Amino acid sequence: MRLFAISFYLCAAEKGAKRRGLPPGIIALPMPGNKELEVFMIQLLSYNYVFSIAYLLTMVAIVLAVIQQRGDPTKTLAWTLFIALVPFVGLLFYVMLGKNYRRDKLLSRKEMSDQQQLASMMGLLTANDGYLSWFPSSPSEAHFKGIAQMLAHSNKTFPTRNNRAQLLVNATEKYTALFNAIEQAQDHIHLEYYIIKDDSTGNRLREALVRKAQQGVEVQLIYDYLGSWGLSSKYLRSLAENGVQAYPFLPVKLSFFRSKINHRNHRKIVVVDGKVAFVGGINIADHYLNGLPEIGVWRDTHVQLMGDAVRWLQIVFLLDWYFVSKQSPSNMERYLPAHSVSEKCTVQIAASGPDSDWASIMQTYFAAINRSSSKLYIATPYFVPNESMLTALCAAALRGVDVRLLISERSDSSIMQWASMSYIDTLLEAGVHVFLYSKGVTHSKLLMADGEFCSVGTANMDVRSFEHNFEVNALFYDRQFTQQLEEMFLHDLQYSVELDLEEWQKRPRRERFMENLSRLLAPML
Repeated sequence: MRLFAISFYLCAAEKGAKRRGLPPGIIALPMPGNKELEVFMIQLLSYNYVFSIAYLLTMVAIVLAVIQQRGDPTKTLAWTLFIALVPFVGLLFYVMLGKNYRRDKLLSRKEMSDQQQLASMMGLLTANDGYLSWFPSSPSEAHFKGIAQMLAHSNKTFPTRNNRAQLLVNATEKYTALFNAIEQAQDHIHLEYYIIKDDSTGNRLREALVRKAQQGVEVQLIYDYLGSWGLSSKYLRSLAENGVQAYPFLPVKLSFFRSKINHRNHRKIVVVDGKVAFVGGINIADHYLNGLPEIGVWRDTHVQLMGDAVRWLQIVFLLDWYFVSKQSPSNMERYLPAHSVSEKCTVQIAASGPDSDWASIMQTYFAAINRSSSKLYIATPYFVPNESMLTALCAAALRGVDVRLLISERSDSSIMQWASMSYIDTLLEAGVHVFLYSKGVTHSKLLMADGEFCSVGTANMDVRSFEHNFEVNALFYDRQFTQQLEEMFLHDLQYSVELDLEEWQKRPRRERFMENLSRLLAPML
């Protein structure tokens, strides 16, 4: 307000100089007793008064709106300070990124329609497979049984026993398995991706989908509107003209007050013929294969599933498909066919998003950390935990659990990298072993507890994945698969540097400042 008043004052003075015929650049200030001064001061005070009142009322209204959301106090305080210090820009960012839409009408309608659709699907599932009667039969299942029970209540998802899981340790393995499954499709191909790029890999996928659609296979694709922003109209038109049904998830409207710009579909799901499915961290883009020139290779993890768990990933897709297309499946037996998998690998699918009452994946991580008794391994590209998650990790290390956290030394997001680094002091002081992956970017989203329970999926260990994004993880109550994932994790540690608290505290002050500044923004990221 003061800057505005000063600017107004100088402009009036400069105009006065022009009227008096003074040279350019000379400012003629009104003098006491001059009528021009009296008029100027009245105008200045009236403008300043009006803007001050408007500013005050706006601030009070927005701050009250932030407080009434009853969210995380740290996040509420961060937004309040941001709006107060940068009032107009802060207001715009809050409307686009900060408002909690968990109770928003649009997402509430999605939750209601999801529940209605799920009710009809559940009858078929429980009648055929008896998921509700699942009980642990091995020590690993018994130890983490509470997580399965929690998700049964909060997420309406149940563990499945007859599954075959194949770990895909990089994009080469994932794309090979994916395109093989697509080529073998006979009935339908369902895909849901956060990022699909119009590059070599993206066009390989487009050509494969078009080819199968022309053969009479049903092809349905959901892509996130912002994550796949670079998809050209030519790319999408090629899909549509050849029978591929493609819909964007939550497209951003012109009105920022109506758009859900902050809530993105971060899921990566593929289901082929209801018999084989894929889930994990790998999207459709060349850099998953080739890395990025400025930061090196791209390290990521995916899983291929066959068996009962495929049905639950199919349900997650079908619920999202109904939301974007309003097309309700008419023949569920077609999408949830019987299978012949006899292997015993207990898997549970957990999905979360701002359309549900419970942050199911965050609660899963929290419960697994608290239940761990011997070792806990975590890999995540972005580590921006809430206070509860940070406390749980530190408490686990302090009680003697071997806690190892793997994050990237370099990242594709500077502000997220700085925010992640700001938590390292606390972790190291508590005894957490922190490793920086130095070969490139580690984009895997993994959690392994006690060699008996693990999670592979799309959710990062950050506030965005916990609260804002639509995510999906596969949980394994299986010692053999968990130990296989641990071996991969330990292999990645060979290309990493373990941080030492004393050395870490010697880093330059400039880095500390950027970390602390980014941490202030972390609750809003």
